Amino acid sequence: MQKENDLQMLDRQMEIENRIRNLAWTVSGDYSLEMKPDVEAFLKDKNIALYDAIKQGAFAYYYNMNDLSLYLMKKMYCGAEEGPLMSIAQLCVDAAVYPKIVKERPGVKKVRTDAFEALLDHDYARMAQSFPGRVKIAVIREYLYQNGGGEKSISDVVKALDALGESQETMDIIRAVDHIYNTGQDGSFERRHGDLEAVLSVELEELMESGWQEVFQKEMMEELLAEYLEEIGRQTTSMTSSMEKEETQEKNGPGKQRVLVIDDEAIAKMQSYMELNFGRGYLSEAESKKITQRLCRGAHADCSLYYTEGILENPVLSNAQYVNAKRQAQFNRKLYQNSSNTVRHNIEIMTDSLKRSLILRTQNEEVPSEYGRIVPNRLWRVGRTDPGKLFERMIRQDSTDFVVEILIDASGSQRDRQTMVALQAVIISQALSNVQIPHRVMSFCTFWDYTVMQRFRDYDDPREADMKILNYTTSANNRDGLAIRAAGDSLKQRMEENKILIVLSDGRPNDIVVNRPGSRNPNPYFGDYAVKDTAQEIRMLRNEGIYILGVFAGLEQDLEAEKKIFGKDFAYIRDIRNFSNVVSKYLQRLLKD
Repeated sequence: MQKENDLQMLDRQMEIENRIRNLAWTVSGDYSLEMKPDVEAFLKDKNIALYDAIKQGAFAYYYNMNDLSLYLMKKMYCGAEEGPLMSIAQLCVDAAVYPKIVKERPGVKKVRTDAFEALLDHDYARMAQSFPGRVKIAVIREYLYQNGGGEKSISDVVKALDALGESQETMDIIRAVDHIYNTGQDGSFERRHGDLEAVLSVELEELMESGWQEVFQKEMMEELLAEYLEEIGRQTTSMTSSMEKEETQEKNGPGKQRVLVIDDEAIAKMQSYMELNFGRGYLSEAESKKITQRLCRGAHADCSLYYTEGILENPVLSNAQYVNAKRQAQFNRKLYQNSSNTVRHNIEIMTDSLKRSLILRTQNEEVPSEYGRIVPNRLWRVGRTDPGKLFERMIRQDSTDFVVEILIDASGSQRDRQTMVALQAVIISQALSNVQIPHRVMSFCTFWDYTVMQRFRDYDDPREADMKILNYTTSANNRDGLAIRAAGDSLKQRMEENKILIVLSDGRPNDIVVNRPGSRNPNPYFGDYAVKDTAQEIRMLRNEGIYILGVFAGLEQDLEAEKKIFGKDFAYIRDIRNFSNVVSKYLQRLLKD
């Protein structure tokens, strides 16, 4: 019976694939067009899947998909965020091909209408949470109800999309995507990474020299590059991006695409790859192995920890990662210099408040007592009234010392605010240096099964080390629970009585699983599973006497997760420029208490 059901499901899948493929081939007129039908999307809503197939065929007929895909890949290489970029590209492709294909095939109008109505029904709340999503809502409303509405920035983009109906060349679409991304999604991109000309000038050799060529053979790199370009092409003609599908997957539960399968050959070269892209580690192989064995347990079994001072401090060679990190560090330093007066003022304010708190903590206080130094002006009470306490004694205030650890999320989700994060962390670090509180500043991200702990300054480093924080840059995923466990482990080894951990994150622990040969293959690390694990690490450290403050700088939709993780000692900042102020107030409170 089970075998019969499996055969029926296979027949159904093949029928759907053929239907989608034939539709794209018919529209494009090219029966050699390579495509991978999205059966899962069809089962979710056939109207959306069919319209995607029509667009894919139409785009192949009127434009050059390879040119657009290559531009998108270069744009991401230069620092653009994949999710928003792909969403904007989808909008531009739809705007360019629909007016053309509907003239030749009027029936497409109903398919598009049904697809747009399905998107509003199923995905409105999610779309409303991002800039590309709000543009998509406006486009759909204008098409269905002739009333796009929305803020001026959105309506301006809708007008630009409407103009694409007259486009004749792929380059017209590329210009539109670039303009919309740079003006609507990331206003600082052009200033930090260059204009469209700079993006297009990136050579294929640069894309392939991103460090992977040291791990894989050139032939494999070319194959990976071609496969990635093909995947970008598929996403570009889809109504939903890979990021949106991932969010849906998080709601529905763990999925297979979050598990990365690697072979023994790739594993053998992983250490080399980590050095190439994150800089040489500062621990010996024996020390690193010992820490990994001690800390990478439970939910983090089969994971590894990689301690480094960063690719700029200890590079292996000047590859693309080094160049990008250097470019970002230069941009961070430029902002620091341009904001020098404001930065200095903030450091002075924070230093002054911490000094006052430390002085109050160490001042002696005289209190009335039944013993100690006699107070002459109270002697008149003897024999006349209740004499009370005729003495005063000195109370020595608690002068115990403090140590602070600042742990910063350096995953790709922090990309849009990385310069401001670096600036705020420098302000905090310099103020702590001024009052001589030992502190360490680390960032964390996760690539494959390595959680990278990058050290900018160590606890007892001189104040000159504070400026290394401006080397902060972001990439990859984030396994918050393991990073917090590692930071807490370092704090517990310090002699100071009062230990403080401050964590800046976006409330979205999110990591893939690397399926090594013979591994135990732990659960995919995202959603509720990752939130509960991170919260447990926080509780365990608090139970051991470590004070922990969570500073949240993410989206409002992730606020509840952050509250679950950090509980009462948690601060929500809508503007990352308040990071140093929030930390200052928290430290003052601890010093006074």
